Amino acid sequence: MDGNAAVGPQTTLTILDDYQSVALGCADWSDLAVRHRLDAVHEHLTGDALIERLADTEVLIAMRERTALPRTLLERLPALRLIVTAGARNAAIDVAAADELGIVVCGTRMSSDVAVPELVLGMMIALARGFVAEDAAIRSGGWQHTVGVELAGSTLGIVGFGKLGRAVALLGRAMRMDVLAWSRSLTADEAEASGVRAAPLDELVAGSRFVSIHLPLTDRTVGLFGAEQIRGMRSDAFLVNTSRGPIVDEAALLDALTEGRIAGAGIDVYSTEPLPAEHPLRTAPRTLLLPHLGYVTRGNLELVYQDAVAAVAAWHAGEPERVIRP
Repeated sequence: MDGNAAVGPQTTLTILDDYQSVALGCADWSDLAVRHRLDAVHEHLTGDALIERLADTEVLIAMRERTALPRTLLERLPALRLIVTAGARNAAIDVAAADELGIVVCGTRMSSDVAVPELVLGMMIALARGFVAEDAAIRSGGWQHTVGVELAGSTLGIVGFGKLGRAVALLGRAMRMDVLAWSRSLTADEAEASGVRAAPLDELVAGSRFVSIHLPLTDRTVGLFGAEQIRGMRSDAFLVNTSRGPIVDEAALLDALTEGRIAGAGIDVYSTEPLPAEHPLRTAPRTLLLPHLGYVTRGNLELVYQDAVAAVAAWHAGEPERVIRP
């Protein structure tokens, strides 16, 4: 790019899915505002509405996988030259198509190894102590009517033992929980070094009071926690998913919740996001439902948007940073 381009807004820089209206306050966009019209989109757009909004967008800031950017969409955005996504990768962007169309795709830093584990711990406590039911009861004029369970002494099963799984294990151990872990590559020695015990997936599911999912979404993990695994859960067990919705078979989970075969579920991610208004999970019993809040903290968003500003500036200087390649 020509760093000596004429001063004055020339093209549009669009920030997608700024649900909380915080993007422009999380970073200093003043230098970019000299050469771009800044358009922060606070609602989730799809289809023709999205294409119309992005018609003259040269630079696009994408928040994780909130909006899919497939080839069919990118081909209809001739002005688009740069996409900056939150995080180091984004499965919702067709990077190969972007590359063919001359669109550079860059990432940012994002730290979820504190935000997500803290959310998991909060969800486990909320499920164990019946926060949802008790909050609803007291707001409707009632008083206590549930009996909680303690995390201390309970078994936590962690499905996926990467960075996030290990961080959750650390918090579980701090709460005096016994921790089991499973991943395809986890060895007994590696698990022991982290203070947990490696277990086959079926053993982990059958023996855990709390099961927490921490896997990336890949072809191998879609539906990995399916009807068989849900049937294998204890009747007093809680499932927590803060990873990706398609990893868990939602239909099988709904059946288990409706039939009372598990104690409950805490869900932060869904197969379709935003979750459709008519989706049966919205009325499912024994659930704690959150709108994909895992990484949504002030510190994380400031890091993402500050990196996004730097990425756009670097691209203008002809030296794009953190380029994501096909």
